[in-house]
Amino acid sequence: MLELRGLHKSIGGAEILHGVDLTLRKGEVLAVLGPSGSGKTTLLRCLNFLERADSGSVALLGNQLDMRTASRREIAAYRKHTAFVFQNFNLFANKTALQNVTEGLIVARKMPKAEAEKNGLKALKRVGLADKADSYPSQLSGGQQQRVAIARAIAAGPDVILLDEPTSALDPELIGEVLRVIRQLAEDGMTMIIVTHEINFARSVATDILFMENGRALVQTDTKSFFERTDNQRVRAFLGSLNERMFITNDEHEEHEKHNENHSQNSRPAHGGGASHGMRHGVRGKRKKRRRS
Repeated sequence: MLELRGLHKSIGGAEILHGVDLTLRKGEVLAVLGPSGSGKTTLLRCLNFLERADSGSVALLGNQLDMRTASRREIAAYRKHTAFVFQNFNLFANKTALQNVTEGLIVARKMPKAEAEKNGLKALKRVGLADKADSYPSQLSGGQQQRVAIARAIAAGPDVILLDEPTSALDPELIGEVLRVIRQLAEDGMTMIIVTHEINFARSVATDILFMENGRALVQTDTKSFFERTDNQRVRAFLGSLNERMFITNDEHEEHEKHNENHSQNSRPAHGGGASHGMRHGVRGKRKKRRRS
């Protein structure tokens, strides 16, 4: 369905991408993993011509483009088959959720307004926001805003969606609602490329993994092989460091819980005149905890 060959990209004289190749078949979900600075976002932006590559070719549904010389008309035709979900939502602050979803359909694709609104409402319902159609971005949580952005992407009926770290700008408690929507899209057969640091999510949702480092695609394989059977030493080291961080995080959490339990026991007010002292001690403990966070 989509084939990328020999993608090179330099920024400010520094080569960011070194001949990246990838292959994506219909219905697959490709998770792009790797350390920060490995070129994952640049890869995705070049794939949708948000940045112009120095060289390389991309074929989508059998139509091949030279990524350096493709014309505006060729890019516009290519983008009719793709959609992009940004890290920071990129919603119009002065437009409602529905208007944000329909803007591209009406302006770029010349879709009649009534048809665009019908598609927009259907897309909002699909991401669980039918009741927020008339809400402005300022009235929505970060997770809801990202779901509007996903609705905008799917409303156009793309063949492939490119998602650039769709949860990176969210508070931890809001990440789950966005991941649930993406998971449902995957189960519905949507073809996607997702740049993400959510490793467990990638493991459970992606059909394939592309691992990048220093602007190179080191490995592309199926998800099970990547996590369980890879013989690439760099990938093994990367996964090992993730496991170590998770172990440390769990230990820190247990230590934190133990500290809170001991602190709570020590802060209990004594019988008689000790209640006010215990309350003051508890307040000081809370203030100290806030400063640490």
